[in-house]
Amino acid sequence: MDANLIINLISGAVGGNVAGALMKNKSLGTLGNSIAGLLGGGIGGAILKALGVSIGSGGTDLNSILGSIGSGGVGGAILLILVALIKGVVGKK
Repeated sequence: MDANLIINLISGAVGGNVAGALMKNKSLGTLGNSIAGLLGGGIGGAILKALGVSIGSGGTDLNSILGSIGSGGVGGAILLILVALIKGVVGKK
């Protein structure tokens, strides 16, 4: 398994939990935040890779690790926000 993917997944879970903590009314709970973050981190990293956006050499140098942390964390937070918004809209019906 690619080291950058693992970093994306872990930072995605962290990003999802940070976003859930900042938006307590949108939080899905620790497990829900972590799952949404994992998925978002993986998807965020894959999207950037597909777009050809790479930071560093793509290996395990510091720039690549920081890029993976950033894309995973942001992707995890974004997916958590989207899931929470969809849950809020569906829950109102």
